Amino acid sequence: MTTYWCERAWLPGGIARGVRIDVTDGRISSVTTDVARAGTVLEGLTLPGFANGHSHAFHRALRGRTHHERGTFWTWRERMYALASRLDPETYYRLARGVYAEMVLGGYTSVGEFHYLHHAPGGKPYADPNAMGEALRQAAADAGIRLTLLDTCYLAGGIGAEPDEVQRRFSDGTAAAWARRVASLEEGELFRVGAAIHSVRAVPADQLSLVDSSRVVHVHLSEQRAENEQCLAAYGRTPTELLAERGVLTDRLVAVHATHLTPSDIALLGAGRARACFCPTTERDLGDGIGPARALLDAGVRLGIGSDSNAVVDAFEETRALELDDRLASEERGRFTAEELLEAGTGHAAVGWPEVGRLEAGQGADLVTVGLDSVRTAGIEPSGVVFAASGADVRHVVVAGRAVVRDGAHRLIERPETVLSKEIEALWQS
Repeated sequence: MTTYWCERAWLPGGIARGVRIDVTDGRISSVTTDVARAGTVLEGLTLPGFANGHSHAFHRALRGRTHHERGTFWTWRERMYALASRLDPETYYRLARGVYAEMVLGGYTSVGEFHYLHHAPGGKPYADPNAMGEALRQAAADAGIRLTLLDTCYLAGGIGAEPDEVQRRFSDGTAAAWARRVASLEEGELFRVGAAIHSVRAVPADQLSLVDSSRVVHVHLSEQRAENEQCLAAYGRTPTELLAERGVLTDRLVAVHATHLTPSDIALLGAGRARACFCPTTERDLGDGIGPARALLDAGVRLGIGSDSNAVVDAFEETRALELDDRLASEERGRFTAEELLEAGTGHAAVGWPEVGRLEAGQGADLVTVGLDSVRTAGIEPSGVVFAASGADVRHVVVAGRAVVRDGAHRLIERPETVLSKEIEALWQS
């Protein structure tokens, strides 16, 4: 058994002082409040670990290289495709290792990797058809983060269009072939496998229902107005309506972005008890728009957050953006309570870890401790941490009972910033 003593901890009933958390076999075995120091001391405010519900790890190599460019999502995508064409299993592993270490340092203890970079350039499978996914598994293990590989079905270059040269490495040809490849992936202690439909643009309507719905299923949904227009023109339905018609809209579905929804779409997602994953820093960077977060939550849709393109990796920035972006759209303040924001930020069930996300007995022992003595957090009410703190204030991170970050330093990977700099420079020079 391992014991952690928290100066303060955000428990399901609120913030408590002097909290002892006992951990056995990676799970919390007991939580006791108002007790004397014992075991490993965590000064500051300890929260449940945050869940990164949507990541494209390789996009991290675009940071600081595309933000200044004019254009649209679609012109940015060309730069992203150029990057995708440079990666192989070894370079992907090295890059992702640094990205996942950055995530842990920023407060995340699990990540859902929306993985569609499956094959070699031109579409030829590697000797191990899951070589790229295995590279991500190893990278996450080295960085000490829980990984859900959201293996993505990506079959078309657009509605009614064949994949282009770059997209061919994303495609398995059919949903059945995709499923056969995914079936050979084996789960582990900190590794699980989910499913994803890239979008209604990339998976034909007659293939949607063939994507394995026994797992969590993620989908890029209505991120761009052009997607809605193309879907209406081809099928006479919005993307949400098409998913509902094909039986995909269930309580296992996670709608990523969900930016340009109709009132009917919101009602359908709520009735299906679906989830929505917002990625505010990426949605800003790409000029996507502001999604209807409050309206979705009111309709019964459970919310989560993700770093998507990893233009920013900071669990606090993504979480508070649910409130701040909704203020911009509504011209009102106080759109979410602090508790609602924390629930969204720590929603590990969205990536297949329902036993993680609360500091109580029986839960996975994922802890993130934030210093309350930095220039950002000094003098705040502890419950205001989601508005005041940043990833730079993360002092300690525990994943499944194992200390991964201590005193702001990653214990498994020395100087992740050096790792990232080296690998990204090498990619662009290749």
